[in-house]
Amino acid sequence: MPKDNDVPQPGPARLAKGAGPDEWLEQAKQCKYLPEADMKRLCEIVKECLMEESNIQPVRTPVTVCGDIHGQFYDLLELFRVAGGMPNDAPAAPLAPPVTLPATINPADLEPPTIGGNGQQNFIFLGDFVDRGYFSLETFTLLMCLKAKFPDRVTLVRGNHESRQITQVYGFYEECQTKYGNASVWKACCQVFDFLALAAIVDGKVLCVHGGLSPEIRTLDQIRVVARAQEIPHEGAFCDLVWSDPEDVDTWAVSPRGAGWLFGDKVSSEFNHVNGLQLIARAHQLVNEGYKYHFKDKDVVTVWSAPNYCYRCGNVASIMNLGEDLKPEFQIFSAVPDHKRAVPAGRGGRGEYFL
Repeated sequence: MPKDNDVPQPGPARLAKGAGPDEWLEQAKQCKYLPEADMKRLCEIVKECLMEESNIQPVRTPVTVCGDIHGQFYDLLELFRVAGGMPNDAPAAPLAPPVTLPATINPADLEPPTIGGNGQQNFIFLGDFVDRGYFSLETFTLLMCLKAKFPDRVTLVRGNHESRQITQVYGFYEECQTKYGNASVWKACCQVFDFLALAAIVDGKVLCVHGGLSPEIRTLDQIRVVARAQEIPHEGAFCDLVWSDPEDVDTWAVSPRGAGWLFGDKVSSEFNHVNGLQLIARAHQLVNEGYKYHFKDKDVVTVWSAPNYCYRCGNVASIMNLGEDLKPEFQIFSAVPDHKRAVPAGRGGRGEYFL
């Protein structure tokens, strides 16, 4: 099937001198990577935004929670389409038409209009923006552009792939070298990685983290005091937050990943009780059905947002929407068909980066 004419075509961006976040965003939407100087400026802007954020960044509903992306740029565009659009400058949803009101109104009875699906909702991305996919650079560029333009509406959480060591093995470093001819943009992106939030918390009740829990962490306040501006350590609380997985074990078990832990039903139940949480939302694991609840209380959920992972797994993906009632609603989506995506010349798969 021939390519659609409106499919964004990858390549270097052509920008006028003095271009800024608005121009960068428009280019990023078209799968263009920015000139080196512009990319470094973007990284500095985003880094300054992130330095103002907490280890656990508070986020208000309505919010869309997104799992791993892994450089699948065209599927990220599909994610935004399914979510109702990228964050934008559009005005909030109009109020409903006038209705006849009683002579006396109790302000407590008035509810604000629900906003969502029109670019006004918040987004949380649970890490692993890069590696394995064809367009890690363009994917992270788009997310950074959105963060720079809408810092209060886009929250970026660190995943285990937002790491110097991991990106040198699974593709992002090589991609930056190929597209820029040097490693300076990769280094700038790694400095951004160091300031990403470790978690987000929605309305004080839903903890969003890339991996999972740690035997060294009992309270949220212990996460809040972790020194995060560094490369991900090989062990300890920080490492566990981005590497751990829920599993059918009693409490804790050694992880086959070689980092983090497997944590069980009792662990999540106690952690949620101690911290007044309803749910832990995390990513980090491929789920063929797009999302999966864990444990008898369904107090942990995995959200996976990379459809047909590595262009060969055949899975669907999901995003999780949370409104004021904090009841998760999932939207399932599939990978965009081949005629709606570009593929780098000579690349028919990404098996060498599959794990």
